[in-house]
Amino acid sequence: MPNNYSCIIIDDEQDACDLLKNRISDLFKQITVTATYLGWAEALQGLRENKADLLFVDISMPGKTGIDMLHLLPQLDCEIIFVTAHEEYALDAFAFSTSGYILKPVKDNLLAKSVNKALERIEYKHRSKQPKETRPLLNDKIGVPGNTGIDYVTVSEIMYLESVNKCTRIVTTRADYLSSFQIGKFKDHVSGLPFFQVHRSYIINLNFIQSYKSAGIVIMTNKMEIPVSRAERTEFLKIFNSEF
Repeated sequence: MPNNYSCIIIDDEQDACDLLKNRISDLFKQITVTATYLGWAEALQGLRENKADLLFVDISMPGKTGIDMLHLLPQLDCEIIFVTAHEEYALDAFAFSTSGYILKPVKDNLLAKSVNKALERIEYKHRSKQPKETRPLLNDKIGVPGNTGIDYVTVSEIMYLESVNKCTRIVTTRADYLSSFQIGKFKDHVSGLPFFQVHRSYIINLNFIQSYKSAGIVIMTNKMEIPVSRAERTEFLKIFNSEF
C-alpha cells in the first residue's frame, strides 16, 4: 500500500522518537514519518517550513512545553496527538481539539485508536476542501426542512444542533436555521461524521470545540457553552483518550 500521509514526531528523548516511529511503521503502512525533532526550537522552525498531516507531540520538554510551542503556531493545520508521561496537561491539550492524548508507555491499542481517529478527521477535512462542483451533493449537504421550504446546509459548516421545542436549531458558521424535524432525524444524517451527541438536546461538531471544562461544559469556537450530560461524559472524553 502506498504511503498517503506524512507524520512528524517531537520528543526530547531519541529513544522515545525511535520507538514511536517503529510502532507507527508497524501499525500503519500508509503513514510516513518525515521528520523527528528533539527540542521545541528546532521543531518550531521545522513546522514553519514543512507541512504534515499528523503531528505527535511530547509535552514536557526543556525550555518550553509542547503546548507552549503549539501556541506559537496558531495557523498549524494538522491533526495533533499528544504523547506524554503526564496526566495533568490533558485539559490544556484539549484546547487544540486533539485526536488523542496518550500516556507513556504507549500501548498499541490506544495508539491505533488515536491514529485512526486522526486519519478519519484528515479525510473529512480533505473532502470539505474539494471544489464544490466536484463533490457529491449528498455527501456535502443536508436538507433542513422548515415552514417555508428546505434549506441546504453544508455539513462541514455545522457547528452544533440544538433541540428546541420538538424542532431543531442548526447553527452554522454562516447562519442559524430552524427545522421542523426533531434532532433525532439529524443524528441519522451526520452518523459517521465527526459529530457527537453530548446531551439529549445537543449534537456538536468536534471540529468546532475550543475547550472543555471539568464541570461538564464544552466551549465551542463561537463561545457557546454546551452541557455534556453525565451519561455521555465518559464516552465523550474517550474520543480524546482523556480521563477527568
